[in-house]
Amino acid sequence: MNIALDDPEIRSVLHGRRVTLVAAGKVAAPMATAFLGRWDGEMAGAVAAGTVGSVSGFRCDWFAAGHPIPTEGSEAAGRQVLELAGRTSPEDVLLLLLSGGASACLAVPIDGVTLEDKVAATRALLRGGVAIDGINCVRKHLSAIKGGRLALATPGMLLTLAISDVVGPIPDDPAVIGSGPTAGDPTTFGDAIAVAEQPSVRLNFPATAMRALERGRRRELTETPAPGDPRLVKSKVRVIGNGAVAVKAAEKAAAALGYAVTTIDAPVVGDARTAAIRHFHTIVRVAKTLSRPACVISSGETTVEVTGSGRGGRNQEFALAMVEDLACGGTNLVLASVGTDGVDGPTDAAGAVVDETTLARAVQEGIGTPATYLASNDSYAFFDKLDDLVRTGPTDTNVGDLQVALISDAQG
Repeated sequence: MNIALDDPEIRSVLHGRRVTLVAAGKVAAPMATAFLGRWDGEMAGAVAAGTVGSVSGFRCDWFAAGHPIPTEGSEAAGRQVLELAGRTSPEDVLLLLLSGGASACLAVPIDGVTLEDKVAATRALLRGGVAIDGINCVRKHLSAIKGGRLALATPGMLLTLAISDVVGPIPDDPAVIGSGPTAGDPTTFGDAIAVAEQPSVRLNFPATAMRALERGRRRELTETPAPGDPRLVKSKVRVIGNGAVAVKAAEKAAAALGYAVTTIDAPVVGDARTAAIRHFHTIVRVAKTLSRPACVISSGETTVEVTGSGRGGRNQEFALAMVEDLACGGTNLVLASVGTDGVDGPTDAAGAVVDETTLARAVQEGIGTPATYLASNDSYAFFDKLDDLVRTGPTDTNVGDLQVALISDAQG
């Protein structure tokens, strides 16, 4: 993995300084391993917290953390990170290798809030279909490490190298990646309360967490540092990977296979079911302008409001919502929607693949209609029975979701 150590600006920040390494998120293990394998300078300590893997061959404390729900390992990691950060001298540099999932991998609840409260709050936000910027707004205001608070706890310089899975509202927003532990936070306790009071969230949102947010709005708790706060002048954030990298790689691969390739620039966002239908019609319209065979590529991150007890992820639900429109025929289209980290929701699949035959095969197998599975948020079971899940295993990256549509030679 290339973590940009050849970049002159990055080298200049690290040169001659003792480094405290922190890696957090789904890509923590490979990022930490890559840095430690190349860095020959002085180290003050190293800690990594991630969902899979480990850091072997180097002196680095590893914490198996949870995602999307924080665990005891997440809290232990967060507290050790704050301890290490507090021990940096003004001449030292804390290097944070950040990737998606870091919000759940580093958890230090604010006073008056427990880990159990944060777990309950996170579950309420996820089940309520809240977009990632809203989820992270609440997370930051229930945390002693997110929303720039890690930067405030560090006497030394800070350099954050981030792999971004954030597609909006501001693409690659450093305040949203991993809940921005070293970046200024434009949101407030009031904003967090507005998210928690959404109808799909408030009934399941823990009262203890809501009381903490209300204390913050009354200024009984310290607000997160805003962008431009002079206390953050020592903190630099650089995005070294994002969804555009995955899209470019997909474009190159499709072109090499002989496809006429086009990319839809607008991110695929919003409710997965609604976005799927909208995206299907966009693909059909775009495909009319392309020679055959054609490939249409897009990326983004949708949301799912969980009302059922089934299993699945946003990519599987996105694909399932498209099945009935595909069955109308005439498009000669097959589409895969996958998470670039290889994990879609709490499942072992990265996503799913659908085409014009999916509905007919489901009827033939007697497994029921897509609507039945959508009603219970059970997209995993639907595709598993058809053997149409995409299983890649963990990919050691995390730059959002990718949709690839292939249209055959036959004209629809």
